[in-house]
Amino acid sequence: MAFPGDEKMKGCRPKIFGAKDKKAAKKTDRPSCSAVKSAPSSSKAQFPSPFRTLSEVRSMREVRSMRLSHFLARSPSAIKTESLRVFISTWNVGGNTPTAELNLDDFIPADDHSDIYVLGFQEIVPLNAGNVLVIEDNEPAARWLALINRTLNRPVDGDADIFSHKPSLSLDSTSSRSSSNLDASFSNRSGSAIFQSSLKSIRKPYMPTQRKLLKICNCSVEMPRKSYKDACFGCPQAYINETDSSEEDEVDDRSNNASGYVVDGVISSASASSDQLKYNLVSCKRMVGIFVTVWAKKELVPHIGHVRTSCVGRGVMGYLGNKGCISVSMTLHQTSFCFICSHLASGEKEGDELRRNTDVLEILRATQFPRICRRAGQRIPEKIIDHDRVIWLGDLNYRISLSYEDTKKLLTENNWDALFQKDQLNTERDSGRVFRGWSEEKIYFAPTYKYTFNSDSYSGETATSKKKRRTPAWCDRILWHGDGIAQSSYFRGESKFSDHRPVCGSFTVEVYLLDGKSKRRASNTNIRIGAEELLPRSKNKVTKGAGTKTT
Repeated sequence: MAFPGDEKMKGCRPKIFGAKDKKAAKKTDRPSCSAVKSAPSSSKAQFPSPFRTLSEVRSMREVRSMRLSHFLARSPSAIKTESLRVFISTWNVGGNTPTAELNLDDFIPADDHSDIYVLGFQEIVPLNAGNVLVIEDNEPAARWLALINRTLNRPVDGDADIFSHKPSLSLDSTSSRSSSNLDASFSNRSGSAIFQSSLKSIRKPYMPTQRKLLKICNCSVEMPRKSYKDACFGCPQAYINETDSSEEDEVDDRSNNASGYVVDGVISSASASSDQLKYNLVSCKRMVGIFVTVWAKKELVPHIGHVRTSCVGRGVMGYLGNKGCISVSMTLHQTSFCFICSHLASGEKEGDELRRNTDVLEILRATQFPRICRRAGQRIPEKIIDHDRVIWLGDLNYRISLSYEDTKKLLTENNWDALFQKDQLNTERDSGRVFRGWSEEKIYFAPTYKYTFNSDSYSGETATSKKKRRTPAWCDRILWHGDGIAQSSYFRGESKFSDHRPVCGSFTVEVYLLDGKSKRRASNTNIRIGAEELLPRSKNKVTKGAGTKTT
Protein backbone atom coordinates (compact mmCIF):
# COMPACT_ATOMS: atom_id res chain seq x y z
CA MET A 1 0.00 0.00 0.00
CA ALA A 2 1.53 3.34 -1.00
CA PHE A 3 1.99 6.23 1.40
CA PRO A 4 2.86 9.61 -0.15
CA GLY A 5 5.93 11.23 1.39
CA ASP A 6 6.56 8.40 3.83
CA GLU A 7 8.06 4.98 3.78
CA LYS A 8 5.96 2.21 5.25
CA MET A 9 6.94 1.69 8.87
CA LYS A 10 8.56 -1.65 9.50
CA GLY A 11 8.66 -0.85 13.21
CA CYS A 12 10.20 2.10 14.98
CA ARG A 13 13.44 1.42 16.78
CA PRO A 14 13.23 1.53 20.59
CA LYS A 15 15.04 4.50 22.12
CA ILE A 16 17.95 3.96 24.44
CA PHE A 17 16.78 4.59 27.96
CA GLY A 18 19.07 7.04 29.69
CA ALA A 19 16.84 8.45 32.40
CA LYS A 20 18.35 6.26 35.10
CA ASP A 21 21.91 7.24 34.25
CA LYS A 22 21.01 10.94 34.33
CA LYS A 23 19.47 10.56 37.75
CA ALA A 24 22.48 8.65 38.98
CA ALA A 25 24.86 11.33 37.70
CA LYS A 26 22.97 14.21 39.31
CA LYS A 27 23.95 14.15 42.98
CA THR A 28 23.83 16.97 45.52
CA ASP A 29 24.95 17.26 49.13
CA ARG A 30 22.12 16.64 51.53
CA PRO A 31 22.01 16.59 55.34
CA SER A 32 22.11 13.21 57.00
CA CYS A 33 19.10 11.42 58.39
CA SER A 34 20.33 11.86 61.95
CA ALA A 35 20.69 15.59 61.41
CA VAL A 36 17.10 15.86 60.36
CA LYS A 37 15.77 13.82 63.24
CA SER A 38 17.75 15.75 65.88
CA ALA A 39 17.16 19.25 64.50
CA PRO A 40 14.66 21.50 66.31
CA SER A 41 11.34 22.16 64.64
CA SER A 42 12.27 25.76 63.88
CA SER A 43 15.10 24.64 61.63
CA LYS A 44 13.01 22.44 59.36
CA ALA A 45 12.54 25.25 56.87
CA GLN A 46 16.24 24.97 56.02
CA PHE A 47 15.66 21.76 54.17
CA PRO A 48 13.85 22.10 50.81
CA SER A 49 13.07 18.40 50.63
CA PRO A 50 9.44 17.51 51.47
CA PHE A 51 10.66 14.39 53.30
CA ARG A 52 11.27 15.59 56.84
CA THR A 53 9.83 13.16 59.33
CA LEU A 54 8.39 9.70 59.07
CA SER A 55 4.95 10.86 60.23
CA GLU A 56 4.90 13.58 57.58
CA VAL A 57 5.91 11.08 54.91
CA ARG A 58 2.97 8.87 55.74
CA SER A 59 0.52 11.76 55.65
CA MET A 60 1.68 13.59 52.56
CA ARG A 61 -0.52 13.22 49.51
CA GLU A 62 2.40 13.56 47.13
CA VAL A 63 4.02 10.42 48.50
CA ARG A 64 0.87 8.41 47.90
CA SER A 65 0.89 9.29 44.22
CA MET A 66 4.60 8.82 43.49
CA ARG A 67 5.70 5.94 41.34
CA LEU A 68 7.85 3.03 42.41
CA SER A 69 10.65 4.21 40.13
CA HIS A 70 10.92 7.48 42.10
CA PHE A 71 11.99 5.66 45.22
CA LEU A 72 14.19 3.21 43.34
CA ALA A 73 16.05 6.09 41.70
CA ARG A 74 17.28 7.31 45.07
CA SER A 75 19.70 4.35 45.32
CA PRO A 76 20.78 3.65 41.72
CA SER A 77 23.68 1.45 42.77
CA ALA A 78 21.18 -1.17 43.96
CA ILE A 79 19.20 -1.11 40.71
CA LYS A 80 19.72 -2.77 37.39
CA THR A 81 17.40 -2.81 34.41
CA GLU A 82 16.19 -5.35 31.92
CA SER A 83 14.35 -4.81 28.64
CA LEU A 84 11.29 -6.95 27.97
CA ARG A 85 8.86 -7.22 25.08
CA VAL A 86 5.17 -6.55 25.67
CA PHE A 87 2.66 -7.36 22.92
CA ILE A 88 -0.72 -5.60 22.86
CA SER A 89 -3.78 -6.52 20.80
CA THR A 90 -7.27 -5.06 20.75
CA TRP A 91 -10.24 -6.32 18.79
CA ASN A 92 -13.91 -5.43 18.66
CA VAL A 93 -15.40 -8.77 17.58
CA GLY A 94 -18.90 -7.41 16.97
CA GLY A 95 -20.75 -9.85 19.23
CA ASN A 96 -19.54 -12.87 17.24
CA THR A 97 -18.68 -16.07 19.10
CA PRO A 98 -15.55 -17.79 17.75
CA THR A 99 -15.37 -21.33 16.41
CA ALA A 100 -12.40 -23.68 16.44
CA GLU A 101 -11.63 -22.80 12.82
CA LEU A 102 -10.83 -19.21 13.74
CA ASN A 103 -7.14 -18.52 13.22
CA LEU A 104 -5.77 -15.96 15.69
CA ASP A 105 -2.57 -15.24 13.74
CA ASP A 106 -3.98 -11.81 12.84
CA PHE A 107 -4.47 -11.15 16.54
CA ILE A 108 -1.37 -12.94 17.90
CA PRO A 109 1.27 -13.29 15.15
CA ALA A 110 2.85 -16.72 15.07
CA ASP A 111 6.37 -15.29 14.80
CA ASP A 112 6.00 -13.07 17.87
CA HIS A 113 7.68 -14.31 21.03
CA SER A 114 7.04 -11.53 23.51
CA ASP A 115 7.46 -11.84 27.26
CA ILE A 116 3.99 -10.49 28.10
CA TYR A 117 0.76 -10.49 26.08
CA VAL A 118 -2.12 -8.14 26.84
CA LEU A 119 -5.15 -9.11 24.76
CA GLY A 120 -8.32 -7.03 24.90
CA PHE A 121 -11.72 -7.57 23.31
CA GLN A 122 -14.86 -5.52 22.93
CA GLU A 123 -18.34 -6.89 22.27
CA ILE A 124 -17.60 -10.53 22.96
CA VAL A 125 -21.38 -10.70 23.40
CA PRO A 126 -24.02 -8.66 21.54
CA LEU A 127 -24.75 -5.46 23.43
CA ASN A 128 -28.48 -6.06 23.84
CA ALA A 129 -30.54 -5.51 26.96
CA GLY A 130 -30.37 -9.15 28.02
CA ASN A 131 -26.57 -9.21 28.08
CA VAL A 132 -26.28 -5.79 29.69
CA LEU A 133 -28.86 -6.26 32.44
CA VAL A 134 -29.61 -9.94 32.95
CA ILE A 135 -27.57 -12.74 31.43
CA GLU A 136 -24.04 -13.65 32.48
CA ASP A 137 -22.99 -15.87 29.60
CA ASN A 138 -19.46 -17.23 30.02
CA GLU A 139 -19.38 -19.23 26.79
CA PRO A 140 -17.65 -16.56 24.66
CA ALA A 141 -15.02 -15.90 27.33
CA ALA A 142 -14.32 -19.63 27.64
CA ARG A 143 -13.94 -19.98 23.89
CA TRP A 144 -11.57 -17.02 23.60
CA LEU A 145 -9.45 -18.34 26.46
CA ALA A 146 -9.22 -21.76 24.81
CA LEU A 147 -8.20 -20.24 21.47
CA ILE A 148 -5.63 -17.91 23.04
CA ASN A 149 -4.14 -20.78 25.03
CA ARG A 150 -3.99 -22.85 21.86
CA THR A 151 -2.19 -20.03 20.03
CA LEU A 152 0.30 -19.00 22.71
CA ASN A 153 1.15 -22.53 23.83
CA ARG A 154 1.24 -24.17 20.42
CA PRO A 155 3.84 -26.93 19.98
CA VAL A 156 7.13 -25.76 18.50
CA ASP A 157 7.11 -28.36 15.71
CA GLY A 158 3.62 -27.32 14.61
CA ASP A 159 2.64 -30.93 13.94
CA ALA A 160 1.64 -32.03 17.41
CA ASP A 161 -1.91 -31.92 18.66
CA ILE A 162 -2.57 -28.28 19.49
CA PHE A 163 -5.01 -29.37 22.17
CA SER A 164 -2.67 -31.89 23.79
CA HIS A 165 -1.54 -29.34 26.36
CA LYS A 166 -3.43 -29.60 29.58
CA PRO A 167 -5.22 -27.68 30.87
CA SER A 168 -7.67 -26.99 28.06
CA LEU A 169 -11.32 -26.21 28.42
CA SER A 170 -11.90 -27.06 24.80
CA LEU A 171 -11.06 -30.73 24.42
CA ASP A 172 -10.79 -33.81 26.58
CA SER A 173 -7.71 -36.07 26.66
CA THR A 174 -9.06 -38.35 23.94
CA SER A 175 -9.74 -35.63 21.39
CA SER A 176 -8.26 -35.80 17.93
CA ARG A 177 -6.60 -33.01 15.95
CA SER A 178 -9.87 -32.12 14.27
CA SER A 179 -10.93 -28.60 15.16
CA SER A 180 -14.58 -29.65 15.15
CA ASN A 181 -14.01 -31.22 18.57
CA LEU A 182 -13.52 -27.76 20.00
CA ASP A 183 -17.02 -26.82 18.95
CA ALA A 184 -18.34 -30.16 20.20
CA SER A 185 -16.95 -29.47 23.67
CA PHE A 186 -19.10 -26.33 23.85
CA SER A 187 -22.16 -27.64 22.07
CA ASN A 188 -24.08 -28.93 25.08
CA ARG A 189 -24.37 -25.91 27.31
CA SER A 190 -26.78 -27.52 29.77
CA GLY A 191 -24.43 -30.40 30.45
CA SER A 192 -21.20 -28.44 30.59
CA ALA A 193 -19.84 -27.19 33.90
CA ILE A 194 -18.17 -24.34 32.06
CA PHE A 195 -21.34 -22.33 31.71
CA GLN A 196 -22.47 -23.06 35.25
CA SER A 197 -19.21 -21.72 36.69
CA SER A 198 -17.89 -18.25 37.23
CA LEU A 199 -15.12 -16.78 35.14
CA LYS A 200 -12.82 -17.45 38.09
CA SER A 201 -13.41 -21.15 37.59
CA ILE A 202 -13.03 -20.98 33.82
CA ARG A 203 -9.70 -19.19 33.97
CA LYS A 204 -8.26 -21.41 36.69
CA PRO A 205 -6.70 -24.10 34.44
CA TYR A 206 -4.68 -21.54 32.50
CA MET A 207 -3.23 -19.82 35.55
CA PRO A 208 -0.09 -20.85 37.45
CA THR A 209 -0.53 -23.38 40.23
CA GLN A 210 0.26 -20.80 42.90
CA ARG A 211 -2.03 -18.24 41.30
CA LYS A 212 -3.05 -16.67 44.61
CA LEU A 213 0.52 -15.44 45.07
CA LEU A 214 0.00 -13.08 42.12
CA LYS A 215 -2.35 -10.98 44.25
CA ILE A 216 -0.09 -10.47 47.25
CA CYS A 217 3.06 -8.49 47.86
CA ASN A 218 6.13 -10.11 46.36
CA CYS A 219 8.53 -7.21 46.78
CA SER A 220 12.08 -8.25 45.97
CA VAL A 221 13.33 -7.24 49.40
CA GLU A 222 13.43 -10.50 51.32
CA MET A 223 12.39 -10.12 54.93
CA PRO A 224 11.70 -12.57 57.75
CA ARG A 225 8.13 -13.77 57.74
CA LYS A 226 7.46 -12.24 61.15
CA SER A 227 8.29 -8.75 59.88
CA TYR A 228 5.80 -8.74 56.99
CA LYS A 229 3.08 -7.34 59.20
CA ASP A 230 5.16 -4.31 60.09
CA ALA A 231 6.51 -3.91 56.56
CA CYS A 232 3.09 -3.59 54.99
CA PHE A 233 1.38 -1.45 57.64
CA GLY A 234 -0.87 -4.26 58.78
CA CYS A 235 -2.06 -5.48 55.38
CA PRO A 236 -3.16 -9.10 56.09
CA GLN A 237 -2.33 -10.29 52.56
CA ALA A 238 1.31 -9.30 53.03
CA TYR A 239 2.06 -12.19 55.34
CA ILE A 240 -0.40 -14.80 54.13
CA ASN A 241 0.98 -18.30 54.28
CA GLU A 242 1.70 -19.61 50.80
CA THR A 243 0.15 -22.94 51.68
CA ASP A 244 -3.15 -21.42 52.69
CA SER A 245 -6.03 -21.31 50.25
CA SER A 246 -7.84 -18.04 49.79
CA GLU A 247 -11.59 -17.88 50.15
CA GLU A 248 -11.92 -17.29 46.42
CA ASP A 249 -9.98 -20.45 45.59
CA GLU A 250 -12.02 -22.46 48.07
CA VAL A 251 -15.22 -21.35 46.36
CA ASP A 252 -13.80 -22.37 42.99
CA ASP A 253 -12.78 -25.76 44.35
CA ARG A 254 -16.24 -26.40 45.77
CA SER A 255 -17.91 -25.50 42.48
CA ASN A 256 -15.67 -27.92 40.60
CA ASN A 257 -14.24 -31.32 41.36
CA ALA A 258 -11.13 -31.09 43.51
CA SER A 259 -9.08 -32.93 40.91
CA GLY A 260 -10.10 -30.83 37.90
CA TYR A 261 -13.00 -29.63 35.77
CA VAL A 262 -15.82 -31.50 34.14
CA VAL A 263 -15.99 -30.67 30.44
CA ASP A 264 -18.63 -32.69 28.61
CA GLY A 265 -18.37 -35.44 31.17
CA VAL A 266 -14.59 -35.69 31.10
CA ILE A 267 -12.43 -34.54 34.00
CA SER A 268 -9.50 -32.41 32.88
CA SER A 269 -6.77 -31.96 35.45
CA ALA A 270 -5.79 -28.35 36.08
CA SER A 271 -3.02 -28.32 38.66
CA ALA A 272 -0.95 -31.17 37.29
CA SER A 273 -0.30 -29.65 33.89
CA SER A 274 -0.32 -25.86 34.30
CA ASP A 275 3.44 -25.93 34.83
CA GLN A 276 3.86 -27.37 31.32
CA LEU A 277 2.58 -24.22 29.65
CA LYS A 278 5.05 -21.77 28.16
CA TYR A 279 2.69 -18.87 28.93
CA ASN A 280 0.49 -18.60 32.01
CA LEU A 281 -2.63 -16.52 32.42
CA VAL A 282 -1.88 -13.75 34.91
CA SER A 283 -5.19 -11.87 34.91
CA CYS A 284 -8.57 -12.27 33.25
CA LYS A 285 -11.60 -10.04 33.66
CA ARG A 286 -14.91 -9.52 31.88
CA MET A 287 -17.48 -6.71 32.07
CA VAL A 288 -20.45 -7.40 29.76
CA GLY A 289 -18.77 -7.30 26.33
CA ILE A 290 -15.33 -6.05 27.41
CA PHE A 291 -12.86 -8.84 28.06
CA VAL A 292 -9.15 -8.52 28.85
CA THR A 293 -6.50 -11.15 29.52
CA VAL A 294 -2.83 -10.80 30.51
CA TRP A 295 -0.41 -13.66 29.82
CA ALA A 296 3.27 -13.93 30.79
CA LYS A 297 6.10 -16.35 30.23
CA LYS A 298 6.23 -18.95 32.95
CA GLU A 299 9.64 -17.82 34.19
CA LEU A 300 8.35 -14.27 34.73
CA VAL A 301 5.33 -15.28 36.81
CA PRO A 302 7.21 -15.58 40.15
CA HIS A 303 8.26 -11.93 39.78
CA ILE A 304 4.70 -10.65 39.18
CA GLY A 305 2.66 -9.44 42.11
CA HIS A 306 0.05 -6.98 43.34
CA VAL A 307 -2.34 -8.02 40.53
CA ARG A 308 -5.57 -6.05 40.82
CA THR A 309 -8.43 -5.11 38.50
CA SER A 310 -10.84 -2.20 38.40
CA CYS A 311 -13.95 -1.73 36.26
CA VAL A 312 -15.64 1.53 35.31
CA GLY A 313 -19.00 1.43 33.51
CA ARG A 314 -19.80 4.29 31.12
CA GLY A 315 -22.72 2.81 29.21
CA VAL A 316 -26.47 3.10 29.69
CA MET A 317 -27.31 5.82 32.23
CA GLY A 318 -23.62 6.58 32.53
CA TYR A 319 -22.65 3.57 34.60
CA LEU A 320 -23.71 0.26 33.03
CA GLY A 321 -20.99 -1.95 31.63
CA ASN A 322 -21.89 -2.07 27.95
CA LYS A 323 -19.34 0.74 27.61
CA GLY A 324 -16.46 1.63 29.88
CA CYS A 325 -13.20 -0.07 30.75
CA ILE A 326 -11.39 -2.80 32.63
CA SER A 327 -7.99 -1.86 34.07
CA VAL A 328 -5.36 -4.32 35.25
CA SER A 329 -2.60 -3.26 37.62
CA MET A 330 0.44 -5.36 38.48
CA THR A 331 4.10 -5.13 39.38
CA LEU A 332 6.91 -6.92 37.58
CA HIS A 333 10.09 -6.94 39.65
CA GLN A 334 10.31 -3.31 40.84
CA THR A 335 8.20 -1.70 38.10
CA SER A 336 4.46 -1.06 38.12
CA PHE A 337 2.27 -1.63 35.05
CA CYS A 338 -1.29 -0.68 34.21
CA PHE A 339 -3.24 -1.92 31.19
CA ILE A 340 -6.59 -0.33 30.31
CA CYS A 341 -8.96 -2.04 27.88
CA SER A 342 -11.86 0.25 26.98
CA HIS A 343 -14.91 0.65 24.77
CA LEU A 344 -15.92 4.31 24.60
CA ALA A 345 -19.08 6.08 23.47
CA SER A 346 -20.06 5.45 19.87
CA GLY A 347 -21.52 7.80 17.27
CA GLU A 348 -20.22 9.87 14.38
CA LYS A 349 -22.37 12.98 14.84
CA GLU A 350 -20.73 16.30 15.52
CA GLY A 351 -19.99 16.56 19.24
CA ASP A 352 -19.89 12.80 19.89
CA GLU A 353 -16.12 13.09 20.35
CA LEU A 354 -16.78 15.18 23.47
CA ARG A 355 -18.66 12.26 25.02
CA ARG A 356 -15.63 10.08 24.36
CA ASN A 357 -13.40 12.69 25.98
CA THR A 358 -15.67 12.61 29.01
CA ASP A 359 -15.43 8.82 29.14
CA VAL A 360 -11.62 9.00 29.20
CA LEU A 361 -11.54 11.66 31.90
CA GLU A 362 -14.07 9.79 34.02
CA ILE A 363 -12.13 6.53 33.66
CA LEU A 364 -8.95 8.26 34.82
CA ARG A 365 -10.83 9.82 37.74
CA ALA A 366 -12.93 6.86 38.84
CA THR A 367 -10.50 3.98 38.44
CA GLN A 368 -9.31 3.02 41.91
CA PHE A 369 -7.34 -0.15 42.58
CA PRO A 370 -7.82 -1.85 45.94
CA ARG A 371 -5.26 -1.05 48.56
CA ILE A 372 -2.81 -3.86 48.86
CA CYS A 373 0.31 -4.64 50.78
CA ARG A 374 3.19 -2.24 50.24
CA ARG A 375 6.73 -2.21 51.53
CA ALA A 376 7.85 0.65 53.75
CA GLY A 377 9.15 3.47 51.62
CA GLN A 378 7.13 2.67 48.51
CA ARG A 379 3.44 2.51 47.82
CA ILE A 380 1.80 0.40 45.14
CA PRO A 381 -0.14 2.76 42.80
CA GLU A 382 -3.87 3.00 43.22
CA LYS A 383 -4.61 5.32 40.26
CA ILE A 384 -3.91 4.74 36.57
CA ILE A 385 -1.58 7.65 36.00
CA ASP A 386 0.62 6.79 39.00
CA HIS A 387 2.01 3.62 37.39
CA ASP A 388 5.46 3.51 35.82
CA ARG A 389 4.29 2.02 32.52
CA VAL A 390 0.71 2.51 31.29
CA ILE A 391 -0.81 1.18 28.05
CA TRP A 392 -4.35 2.00 26.93
CA LEU A 393 -5.98 -0.18 24.27
CA GLY A 394 -9.44 -0.66 22.89
CA ASP A 395 -12.22 0.57 20.67
CA LEU A 396 -11.95 4.26 21.49
CA ASN A 397 -14.54 5.01 18.78
CA TYR A 398 -12.99 8.32 17.66
CA ARG A 399 -14.01 9.01 14.06
CA ILE A 400 -12.77 11.03 11.08
CA SER A 401 -14.37 14.47 10.84
CA LEU A 402 -15.10 14.30 7.13
CA SER A 403 -18.05 13.33 5.03
CA TYR A 404 -18.28 9.81 3.72
CA GLU A 405 -17.57 11.00 0.18
CA ASP A 406 -14.44 12.99 1.15
CA THR A 407 -13.14 10.14 3.28
CA LYS A 408 -13.66 7.62 0.51
CA LYS A 409 -11.81 9.88 -1.95
CA LEU A 410 -8.77 10.16 0.34
CA LEU A 411 -8.88 6.43 0.96
CA THR A 412 -8.79 5.75 -2.75
CA GLU A 413 -5.72 7.99 -3.01
CA ASN A 414 -4.09 6.37 0.03
CA ASN A 415 -3.69 9.87 1.45
CA TRP A 416 -3.27 8.84 5.07
CA ASP A 417 -1.76 12.14 6.19
CA ALA A 418 -4.80 14.14 5.07
CA LEU A 419 -7.12 11.63 6.75
CA PHE A 420 -5.13 11.62 9.98
CA GLN A 421 -5.29 15.40 10.21
CA LYS A 422 -9.06 14.98 10.52
CA ASP A 423 -8.86 12.11 13.00
CA GLN A 424 -10.76 13.14 16.12
CA LEU A 425 -8.40 11.52 18.60
CA ASN A 426 -5.43 13.22 16.98
CA THR A 427 -7.27 16.57 17.03
CA GLU A 428 -8.45 16.22 20.63
CA ARG A 429 -4.99 15.24 21.85
CA ASP A 430 -3.35 18.17 20.06
CA SER A 431 -5.84 20.53 21.67
CA GLY A 432 -5.04 19.15 25.11
CA ARG A 433 -8.64 18.15 25.82
CA VAL A 434 -7.87 14.46 26.28
CA PHE A 435 -4.87 12.13 26.71
CA ARG A 436 -2.52 15.00 27.49
CA GLY A 437 0.97 13.60 28.00
CA TRP A 438 0.12 10.29 26.30
CA SER A 439 1.83 8.98 23.16
CA GLU A 440 0.71 7.09 20.08
CA GLU A 441 2.86 5.87 17.21
CA LYS A 442 2.11 7.22 13.77
CA ILE A 443 -0.54 5.21 11.92
CA TYR A 444 0.52 3.55 8.67
CA PHE A 445 -2.53 1.36 8.14
CA ALA A 446 -6.01 1.80 6.72
CA PRO A 447 -8.99 2.63 8.97
CA THR A 448 -10.11 -0.41 10.94
CA TYR A 449 -13.88 0.30 11.00
CA LYS A 450 -16.44 -0.41 9.60
CA TYR A 451 -16.26 -3.44 7.30
CA THR A 452 -18.94 -5.61 5.82
CA PHE A 453 -18.83 -8.96 7.55
CA ASN A 454 -16.48 -11.48 5.94
CA SER A 455 -15.27 -9.06 3.28
CA ASP A 456 -12.63 -6.43 2.55
CA SER A 457 -15.23 -3.80 1.70
CA TYR A 458 -16.19 -0.97 4.00
CA SER A 459 -19.85 -1.10 4.93
CA GLY A 460 -20.60 2.14 3.13
CA GLU A 461 -19.77 0.52 -0.18
CA THR A 462 -22.52 -2.07 0.23
CA ALA A 463 -25.07 -0.30 2.45
CA THR A 464 -28.39 0.43 0.77
CA SER A 465 -29.35 3.04 3.36
CA LYS A 466 -27.41 6.11 4.44
CA LYS A 467 -28.52 5.43 8.02
CA LYS A 468 -26.61 2.14 8.01
CA ARG A 469 -23.59 3.60 6.27
CA ARG A 470 -20.56 4.36 8.42
CA THR A 471 -17.63 6.56 7.51
CA PRO A 472 -14.37 4.55 7.81
CA ALA A 473 -12.38 5.44 10.93
CA TRP A 474 -9.44 4.43 13.11
CA CYS A 475 -11.64 3.41 16.04
CA ASP A 476 -9.22 0.83 17.44
CA ARG A 477 -6.13 2.34 19.04
CA ILE A 478 -3.19 1.78 21.40
CA LEU A 479 -1.63 4.60 23.43
CA TRP A 480 0.94 4.65 26.21
CA HIS A 481 2.16 6.80 29.09
CA GLY A 482 5.34 6.80 31.14
CA ASP A 483 9.11 6.63 30.76
CA GLY A 484 11.13 3.56 29.83
CA ILE A 485 8.72 2.42 27.14
CA ALA A 486 9.07 2.54 23.34
CA GLN A 487 6.80 1.16 20.64
CA SER A 488 8.54 -0.99 18.04
CA SER A 489 5.56 -1.80 15.78
CA TYR A 490 1.97 -0.68 15.20
CA PHE A 491 -0.16 -2.55 12.70
CA ARG A 492 -3.53 -4.09 12.03
CA GLY A 493 -4.56 -7.65 11.31
CA GLU A 494 -6.68 -8.64 8.33
CA SER A 495 -9.10 -11.12 9.85
CA LYS A 496 -12.61 -10.82 8.38
CA PHE A 497 -14.25 -12.28 11.47
CA SER A 498 -15.69 -8.94 12.57
CA ASP A 499 -16.67 -5.53 11.23
CA HIS A 500 -13.49 -4.26 12.94
CA ARG A 501 -9.93 -5.24 12.12
CA PRO A 502 -7.72 -6.14 15.09
CA VAL A 503 -4.95 -3.67 15.97
CA CYS A 504 -1.63 -4.79 17.43
CA GLY A 505 1.47 -3.16 18.84
CA SER A 506 4.71 -4.39 20.33
CA PHE A 507 6.65 -2.48 22.96
CA THR A 508 10.08 -2.61 24.50
CA VAL A 509 9.81 -1.77 28.19
CA GLU A 510 12.46 -1.20 30.80
CA VAL A 511 11.98 -3.05 34.07
CA TYR A 512 13.83 -2.27 37.29
CA LEU A 513 15.44 -5.15 39.16
CA LEU A 514 17.22 -5.22 42.50
CA ASP A 515 20.58 -6.96 42.42
CA GLY A 516 21.25 -9.89 44.71
CA LYS A 517 23.60 -7.88 46.94
CA SER A 518 20.94 -5.31 47.76
CA LYS A 519 18.48 -8.08 48.54
CA ARG A 520 20.81 -9.64 51.07
CA ARG A 521 21.58 -6.28 52.66
CA ALA A 522 17.91 -5.35 52.92
CA SER A 523 16.96 -8.69 54.45
CA ASN A 524 18.81 -7.71 57.64
CA THR A 525 17.37 -4.20 57.78
CA ASN A 526 15.17 -3.18 60.68
CA ILE A 527 11.78 -2.52 59.15
CA ARG A 528 11.33 0.73 61.11
CA ILE A 529 14.25 2.20 59.21
CA GLY A 530 12.99 1.18 55.77
CA ALA A 531 10.86 4.28 55.35
CA GLU A 532 13.73 6.51 56.44
CA GLU A 533 15.36 5.86 53.11
CA LEU A 534 13.02 8.61 51.92
CA LEU A 535 14.76 11.17 54.11
CA PRO A 536 17.59 13.31 52.68
CA ARG A 537 21.09 11.94 53.26
CA SER A 538 24.54 13.45 53.07
CA LYS A 539 26.76 11.68 50.59
CA ASN A 540 29.68 12.23 52.99
CA LYS A 541 27.97 10.25 55.72
CA VAL A 542 26.54 7.39 53.70
CA THR A 543 28.40 4.24 54.55
CA LYS A 544 28.44 0.82 53.00
CA GLY A 545 25.31 0.00 54.97
CA ALA A 546 23.36 3.00 53.69
CA GLY A 547 19.71 2.75 54.47
CA THR A 548 20.32 0.86 57.75
CA LYS A 549 20.66 2.13 61.27
CA THR A 550 22.47 0.61 64.19
CA THR A 551 20.79 0.71 67.54
